[in-house]
Amino acid sequence: MKTINKLTISKSILTTKQFYRNFLLMLFLFCAIVHVSAIPSGFTIKNIKFLSEGDSLAGTIFKPAHISAAVVLVHGSGQEKRMIELAALLAENGIAVLTFDKRGVGESAGIYAGPEVGTNNVDAQNLNLLSLDASAAVNVLSKNLSNIKINIGLLGASQAGWIIPLTAKKNKKVKFMVIFSGALITVKEQLRFQFYTNGNKNFWNTHTEEDARKHTMTDPDKYEFTDTDPLDVLSKLSIPALWIYGEKDIQVPANLSIQNLNKLKSKGKRYKYKLFTTLGHNTAFSENREPMKDAIKWMKSQTY
Repeated sequence: MKTINKLTISKSILTTKQFYRNFLLMLFLFCAIVHVSAIPSGFTIKNIKFLSEGDSLAGTIFKPAHISAAVVLVHGSGQEKRMIELAALLAENGIAVLTFDKRGVGESAGIYAGPEVGTNNVDAQNLNLLSLDASAAVNVLSKNLSNIKINIGLLGASQAGWIIPLTAKKNKKVKFMVIFSGALITVKEQLRFQFYTNGNKNFWNTHTEEDARKHTMTDPDKYEFTDTDPLDVLSKLSIPALWIYGEKDIQVPANLSIQNLNKLKSKGKRYKYKLFTTLGHNTAFSENREPMKDAIKWMKSQTY
């Protein structure tokens, strides 16, 4: 009787082990299928390196099978690497993309400038250097799409609002610009506004537009550096551009920027904007997908 019980138990253990082996195998196969299906189809990915101002920058080109537009992604502030998720989203919508690690970040050489390392990344010299990097990226993307007649543009957010016009002025291959939450005021004015809001999410519940403008235009500067006025460059460009703003922005004064944009439009500039009244600074990556949908639709309308 004891022997029979032992054999029964042994068979039960073997059956249980076999069940778990089969279960794990099925789980592995299921995960593999899900992984494969999760890989976006319809475009190719190519890792590249290119030179800018003597430094090697690393990036990735996303190339759809059917291309309707092309952009270089321009970084905002911070130590930003390649914007892979955004690039994949754009490529899925027929837009070729070059995204790269900012200089001194990720696989890109050079020296990163920013408050995290005790340096100023918004002085005119650094913004100009970053615009040269973006211009070099445009040349690389243009070369990779040389057999395709397609317009190449620039897309970015926040600090990129100053870098993108500088890049477009340097490189005639740039045919359009898309800027999310970009300040159409000087760098020093933007800092005054940002220090005034001080990261307070309820700022616009307790302050008026008049309060914010007065402070932005008259408050003493906390830092001294060579300033940049985007209106100087934008007044000289002839390419079309789209700005997307969130009215609740506490980093960039949206309505003041739009006022300055309207002045440029009144002089014949092909500049457009869209204001989302419930959004803040992060218009490109909020839960509301409309800003990015609008940007994609507009870019695809910029035909060769």
